[in-house]
This record gives sequence, C-alpha cells and structure tokens, in this order.
Amino acid sequence: MRLVDWGLAATVGLLLAGCKVGPDYKTPPVPMTERFKEATPADYKTAGTWRPAQPSDHTDRGKWWEIFGDPVLNRLEDELTVSNQTLKQSEARFREARAMIRFQRAAEFPSISTGVDAASVRSSSHQPYFQLPNPQPLGQLRLHFDLDYEIDLWGKIGRSVEAAREEAQATAADLETASLSLHAELALDYIEVRAADAQQRLLDDTVKAYEYALRLTRNRLAGGYAPESDVLQAQTQLDTTRVQATDVGVLRSQFEHAIAVLMGQPPANFTLPPVPLNLKPPGVPPGIPSELLQRRPDIAAAERRVAEANEQIGIAEAAFYPSLNLAAASGFLGTNSVNWIGWPSLFWAVGTSLTQPLFDGGRIRAQSDQTRAAYDANVAFYRQTTLTAFQEVEDNLSALRILGQEAKQQRAAVDSSGRSLRTFTNRYVGGEDTYLEVITAQTIALQNQRNDVDIARRRMEADILLVKALGGGWDVAQLPKLDERGFPRGAVVPLAH
Repeated sequence: MRLVDWGLAATVGLLLAGCKVGPDYKTPPVPMTERFKEATPADYKTAGTWRPAQPSDHTDRGKWWEIFGDPVLNRLEDELTVSNQTLKQSEARFREARAMIRFQRAAEFPSISTGVDAASVRSSSHQPYFQLPNPQPLGQLRLHFDLDYEIDLWGKIGRSVEAAREEAQATAADLETASLSLHAELALDYIEVRAADAQQRLLDDTVKAYEYALRLTRNRLAGGYAPESDVLQAQTQLDTTRVQATDVGVLRSQFEHAIAVLMGQPPANFTLPPVPLNLKPPGVPPGIPSELLQRRPDIAAAERRVAEANEQIGIAEAAFYPSLNLAAASGFLGTNSVNWIGWPSLFWAVGTSLTQPLFDGGRIRAQSDQTRAAYDANVAFYRQTTLTAFQEVEDNLSALRILGQEAKQQRAAVDSSGRSLRTFTNRYVGGEDTYLEVITAQTIALQNQRNDVDIARRRMEADILLVKALGGGWDVAQLPKLDERGFPRGAVVPLAH
C-alpha cells in the first residue's frame, strides 16, 4: 500500500510538472522614430545597397571594413579577428555562458550517486541514565546508491534553463559588440596613422619649400636686395616647420603601437610603413530607424537580458508555492566482508517530501521584489541603449553632412591661399613687398593644407563611427539558436580562435 501511495503522489507530481508561474515575456516597446533627422529621402531609396546579408554558411557577413577598399586595412582587421586578446576573453565568456545552460538543465534529471562506507564503532560505557557493561565494537560496511529528484511543479527549473539560454544569447551579442568595437577602433587608429603620414609628407614638402625660400633670401641679402631681417624671418619659419614635422611622429608612433596591441603583438614587433591618407569616404546609407534594432548587437544583448530578467521573476514566484522532492536509497549493509554483499544485507528506502514555506521573515517576498526591480532596470537599460544608438547615428550623419560642406570650403581655401602665396612670393622677388607678407602667406597656406588633411581624416572617422553605430555587418538573426545542451544550431556568430 505504501508503494501505491508513493506511486500516486509521484504521478500527480509529474502531471503538475510543466506549470509555470510568473509573467510571459513580451519584448518591451522602445522609443522609435519614422526616420533619421539627418538622412535624406534618397538615403532610404538606396539603403538596400548596404543591407547586411542574411545569415548563411557561404556568406561572409562581418567584414564591413572592406567598403574602404584598403588592402592593408583588410589584412590588419583579419589578423585582429584571430589574435586580439579581448576578443578571446569575450569568446571564453560565451563558452562559459553556454556551459551554464547544461548546468541548469541538469536539474531536470534525477541526481544519482553511489559510495562505499567502512567504519568501526565502539559505544561508550557511559550512557545517559544507565551504563553499558563492556560494550563491544561493531564493524560496518555499506555500499549505497542514492537518488534525489526535485519535480518541477511550477516551472522554476524550466525557467532557469531558459534564463541561462537567454544569457548565453546576450553573451554572444556581447562578443559581437566587442568585435565591432575593436574592429572600429583598429580602423580609427589606422586612419589616424595614415592622416599622420599625410601631415608628415605635407610638412616635409613644406620644409623643402622653406629651405628654398631661405636660400632665396640669402642670395638677395648677398646681392644687396634684401635686409638681414628677411633671412632671419625665413630661418625662423623653416625651424618652426621642422619642429611641426618632427612632432607628427609622436602621435603616429602611439597609434602604431595601439594597432600592434589590438592585433595581439608587442609594439616592438610591429611596423606600419608610411603611406599618406588617400581613402575616399564610402558613403554609408543609414537605412530606416527600425533596422537599427536588428543591426546593433548591444541592443540585442540588452533585449535578451530583459527576457532573462523576466524568467527570474518566474523563478522567484515559484518560491511561494510548495516544492515536491523525490528521494530513494538502496544498497548493501554488513558488519564484515563475509556478510556485506548478499540478499539479507540489502536495504532500500523510497519517499517523497512536500514542503510549503509558512514564515521566512519576508525573504521570499523580498526576492520577488528584487527580481521585478531588476527587470525594470533591464527594460530601462534596453530603452536607453536604443536611444543612445539613435543619438550615435544622428551624430555621425550630422558630422558627415557638415564635414562634406566643410571639405568643399576648405578645398577652396587651399586653392586661394596657394594663389596668394605665389602672388606675394613673386611680388617679393620683384621688390614690391616685404618678406613679412610672404611669411604670412606661407603660414596661412600651410594651415589650410593641414586643415584639409584633418577634415579628410574626420570624414573617414565619421564614416567608421557611423558603420559602428549602425551595427556594422551584423544582424540580429546571427544570434545563435542554442539547443538544450547549450550548443548552437542554425545561424552561429563568428567566434575568435
């Protein structure tokens, strides 16, 4: 009759298994807009030219930097993918999160253990209220098998597995966020190096021009056509420009060192030959705002953690309800090796326990309130991440529009300052103007040329930051669909090796 009672209790428990308490998950709404403020209607018509490819085994999805058409940058970015230590750390975090799925899922199955105990026991002669005369030592040998199983009445275990799976997906998106940020950082550092190379070439050419101007003033001094002050001014202008040319090397070396570290190399082992910046802004159509939610891995990670927080509410709610546990033990117990293993030495025990919290000082309620507050915090973070993404896109669209206008204005300034310099130089040679006019024209021309290089650098960097703000070539469909073991199925994010 006892076995029948136990079987009935277990059957009822199994029938109840699968019930879930707590709220069902719904993706929280986020602030949206119909279009980006800085985008033109033409951008939306051509946005399809830069849509990320849908996940497939034969499609290369993530190499957004190839839109710049620089083979050296492409090689460096590919090397970063396999050598960067921060990426390796993020990939290890993803594997850690996958393992937690298997850890949580283990609670869906019974826990079975075995062991062997050997003991020799002698009781004390002095017992409470009486005395044992000459107690004899007893030997005990035990081989036991134990089973313990918590029946998931209210979905706590199932929600724990789902929470672990959603955390793994969020961690996969974190990996993509790290990859996007690091590749963008490398591209920015590369543009800085190439801009420094352009500044270096400009200043070196200017130094040569100023050396020629110094020889001119010396010849005019020797011929009695110019005062010594002209020579001193020319020498000062040349020395000042040499200092500027030397100073460019400071920042260039720092960015070169940063690139080496990004690729997992000591700076001493890496050298990037100088090549002036000659890339053209690729012009990245922004698409429509709703696509941003699909193309930003940090937004995907934030949304997955909202889903995880929702599961945690259900786990906390389950603590208010009874828990049903099944336990069993069996084995052999004997006093020596002769009678240890045998049918008479067999023992077993089976039982269930139903536990209902009655009073805990408010601990379960506090835990429930904590999970709901954590959910609200994750929702707010998800929405703020989305707003920040919109801001970053708008910032860089605005920067590209303004810098495009500024580049045209600066090119006109370079041309006019060049003509002015030639005019004042010719007038000086003809004795019509002082050398101070030439010095002023030289300073203005050089400043305009340097500004022209700097604007080109800023435009390229704004393009890179826009690509980053739009999520690069990533798509939310690349989040791994993890099975019950924590292994990916279907689309898989690219992992560092």
